[in-house]
Amino acid sequence: MKRTFLVFAVLAVASFALAQRIDDTNGKHTQLYPTKDKAPGWAKPGGAGGQNLTNHGGPVIQSAKVVSIFWGPSWGSGGTLGGLASEIMGFFSQFGSTGEYKVITQYSGIQATNLTNQFWWDTSAAPTNVSDSNVEAEVVRSFSHVGIDANTVYEVFLPAGSYASYGSSTSCGGPNLQFCAYHSNFNYNGTDIKYASMPYPSCGGCHWSGFTVGNDFEHFACHETREAVTDPDGNAWFDRRGYEADDKCAWSPAPFLGTGGYGYQWEWSNAVSGCVKTAP
Repeated sequence: MKRTFLVFAVLAVASFALAQRIDDTNGKHTQLYPTKDKAPGWAKPGGAGGQNLTNHGGPVIQSAKVVSIFWGPSWGSGGTLGGLASEIMGFFSQFGSTGEYKVITQYSGIQATNLTNQFWWDTSAAPTNVSDSNVEAEVVRSFSHVGIDANTVYEVFLPAGSYASYGSSTSCGGPNLQFCAYHSNFNYNGTDIKYASMPYPSCGGCHWSGFTVGNDFEHFACHETREAVTDPDGNAWFDRRGYEADDKCAWSPAPFLGTGGYGYQWEWSNAVSGCVKTAP
């Protein structure tokens, strides 16, 4: 994977390989999390091969928050979130204080933080094909419910009947399976908005053996949240190949059940030049 600076319209039809890094000329940065058959696969635990992350001087989110956006009526009933959404909220309520999150405190003063348990449930039906512009619009709709904050990652969780698309590539359920989730950013009235698209993990390429659907979602939320914090605008922490911290450990070593019994993935640590489960 190479770092590229191309017009977004051209990038939208580009082919994707491994963890695809996409930066456009307007400051929008997108990083797609590949399905497990397209992952790098070379990073190993505890000091094996691969280059460390480099600080390219851009901002990180030192004290981050997360807003979970559940799109579609199937996320609950009777005005109450169902079990899957409640499990995702439980994950976020503790993630920022875990060893799995504290690994990234070595990068530019990022702090262990209460990511909060804030959410918005949009009970309107999501499209079957949820494009990136659809996700951005859904994030904007959430502002009247949860507010606008440059230090928040707005994570849009899609229902089982929908899939995400980015250009010609799609998540589970789409015609051109390439990725499982992604994070990105856009400018809204002068505020740099960070967000993630979290499609339903309904295919083998986005499911880890022994994980529940909730664990799969947690695994991707772990990945996308940490990357949105360490490289929100595509100009902070990444290696010479363009890989961000979680890309370097995507799918290999194996995702695992960690703190709280939730799903996580290994994280790159410059301190040991390798993938680690938690901070020491």
